[in-house]
Amino acid sequence: MDRIIKIVNQVLEEEFEIDAELLKPESLLNEDIGLDSLDAVDLIVMVDKQLGVRIEEEQARSIRTLEDVYNIIDGLLKEKQSPS
Repeated sequence: MDRIIKIVNQVLEEEFEIDAELLKPESLLNEDIGLDSLDAVDLIVMVDKQLGVRIEEEQARSIRTLEDVYNIIDGLLKEKQSPS
């Protein structure tokens, strides 16, 4: 999970110029961090590419906080690694 947090936060800091102090798990993407819906889509696409996972539209709609982002990605990575 530390790797996920690092990558997501790095994208937010570098691509969206978000102050690192705002990046707490409980931070709301819109209200606290200032991302609009298009920014959130861009964030998801960038993180998808870096981590090799695909966040589905339904999952993306449920994202409200940074912790939601971390948990969804963590779940997808665990699914990807588990034997079928």
